[in-house]
Amino acid sequence: MKAKYALPAILACTCAAAPALADDPAQLVLRDGFDGKDFAPSGHLYYRENSEQKAGTVEFQSEVKRSGTGALKLSVKPLCAPGEANCSERAEIWERTKYRVPYNQGVWYGFAVKFADPIPSGDHRYLIAQWKREIGPKAKGDFSPFLALRLNNGKLFATVETNYVAPAAKKDKNNSKTCNDGETPVWFRPETNQMRALVATDSNWSAGDGEEFTGCTSAIKVTDRGNKLPEPSSGWIDFAIYSKPGPDGSGHIEIFANNKWIVTVSGHIGHNDHGLGKNQYFKFGPYRAADTTVWTLYYDDFRRSPRCADVLEDPNLCPMK
Repeated sequence: MKAKYALPAILACTCAAAPALADDPAQLVLRDGFDGKDFAPSGHLYYRENSEQKAGTVEFQSEVKRSGTGALKLSVKPLCAPGEANCSERAEIWERTKYRVPYNQGVWYGFAVKFADPIPSGDHRYLIAQWKREIGPKAKGDFSPFLALRLNNGKLFATVETNYVAPAAKKDKNNSKTCNDGETPVWFRPETNQMRALVATDSNWSAGDGEEFTGCTSAIKVTDRGNKLPEPSSGWIDFAIYSKPGPDGSGHIEIFANNKWIVTVSGHIGHNDHGLGKNQYFKFGPYRAADTTVWTLYYDDFRRSPRCADVLEDPNLCPMK
């Protein structure tokens, strides 16, 4: 990791009292405005040093920021050889393990992101944030994030992943007809016991995008709240997201962006395979399979809380008081 540091930390701690951690980490309020030269103690975040992150750079800087005196600059450079299998380029920030939230509990996350120029516009896999379940040593398989904010063809979209649920009827991949009421576009992958649903898009999304979502499912329900995701070129995007997995059908996700309610997602969310861990966890930063140019994102105003009002900038919009 290459790091550049500037400015003293000035962020005041808003953590809950230390004894609460022993009872339930999900009750803590975490914050980091990235205003110092390192991660704030109140955020419990870190940059994970491993082989997958060799292409990454993290910088605490003050030139581009949303609030306070600084923001985090995360970049990935080309490192994977063309055609190299299972190679990725990442610069992701993780929650520290002992502060993770149990998989069966709901929690609110907030963060702001800004795409630096040039914004990737190719048909490629890019992620800017993802929520996953811990994977134990006895688990078999490669488990996708149960919630992810993604970019492809320069367009922003969100997906939800869960265990495979067989469809009532197979959708013709050449049929342009949309899914029926109560159904959600989905990419079935029975060979891995997974399926991925398309749950939100920006306003530039077209019928030619998301060609892998050829099926429909009623196991995941999306309630459209009348707003699209912001476009990547629109400047700072502030997300407020409620995350509660439920592979048994009890899952619940809320997505807000720039104080606009985007969607509610309910039903089968997340994985329940043998060997998976007891906690969910969040990580953010640029992640791609491989590419030929440097890709940079800025992040600011991280927060996490069991209460919506601590995360959503306009608490009057909170759907769950």
